[in-house]
Amino acid sequence: MSITVRQISQESHSEFLNTTKAHVSFLQLPQWGTVKVGWKPESIGFFMDSRLVGVALVLYRPIPKLPQRSLAYIPEGPVIGDSDIDVSEWSQALISHVKSRGAFQVKMGPPVPLAQWNAETIKAAIATENASLLLSDLTPDRNFPDAQRLIHSLEQSGWTQEKADGAGFGDVQPRFVFQVPLAGKSEDEIFAGFNQLWRRNIRKAEKAGVSIRFGDRTDLPAFHEIYVETAKRDGFTPRGLVYFERMWEALGDHFTLHVAEYQDHVAAATIMITVGPHAWYSYGASTTADRDVRPSNALQWHMITAARTKGCATYDLRGISNTLDPGNHLFGLVTFKLGSGGFAQEYVGEWDFNIRKVWARAFRFYQSRG
Repeated sequence: MSITVRQISQESHSEFLNTTKAHVSFLQLPQWGTVKVGWKPESIGFFMDSRLVGVALVLYRPIPKLPQRSLAYIPEGPVIGDSDIDVSEWSQALISHVKSRGAFQVKMGPPVPLAQWNAETIKAAIATENASLLLSDLTPDRNFPDAQRLIHSLEQSGWTQEKADGAGFGDVQPRFVFQVPLAGKSEDEIFAGFNQLWRRNIRKAEKAGVSIRFGDRTDLPAFHEIYVETAKRDGFTPRGLVYFERMWEALGDHFTLHVAEYQDHVAAATIMITVGPHAWYSYGASTTADRDVRPSNALQWHMITAARTKGCATYDLRGISNTLDPGNHLFGLVTFKLGSGGFAQEYVGEWDFNIRKVWARAFRFYQSRG
């Protein structure tokens, strides 16, 4: 039976996500399209005869002055409910659909795990002090055969991928993430899994009088103020306040703001997003002046316990670099998340199909100039 793709309503999109057993990223919620200004969102359905077997949020990025031509992007998707469906069929149907919408290239990132490394495995590798060592050089503690089959099918179907050889995050969405398993664990068991530094910092924040609470919409400006401070300190370009206001409005109950206060002011704040059994640490901000009272670790603990209370099986600290080089500026992020005691996970990553190669090359050149 062949697969066809056509536009569906946001309601049909949401209903499928609410009933599927497949992994669903918050980036595939139909509401996410309203957050991404500058992109044109479309909910599409994959149909086997008349049965809906998959969905995707497609974001179209038009070329400046040529809005009839665009890049089609499916972040951490599509969501296919039946893993037995042939990849060549659904991907060909996807390509045909976005081509009819004027897309010259489609980029997607199927949310399929490829490998896992336990915290102890990574710690042992770091102890060797090999500056050239990458996470992907290590023998995984767990492999996922379905991922290898997917990669093979994508390659056979003409999809291409940039290799994650460097020390960066890879792709638009991170290829390597750090996660903490929550299912079947008590709070005490989760806390015991943290390293000594995490446990000490959480207790230090409590003894210092740091208080943690859920924030409301009126707390977003305070969050954004210290987020801008964090961006300046860490050397990245911050998003505007309106972006987080759109997230609040669009994501509803999926979105929670967590606020750490110290001596009557906001010392740090974080954003968590949950979809079904999965919770993501999405954004974090902290003041330089209050770092000694360790509000960031206390906030992580607050989010983890909140995720567990919601019934989440996984707490996702999101992206880490592929590097295990202590001299790399991204190494500190690896060691911070490593302290949670979870595991690193690599996904199959993002894949590209060039529908019109000349347009795709021209767009890459345009992006490189920015």
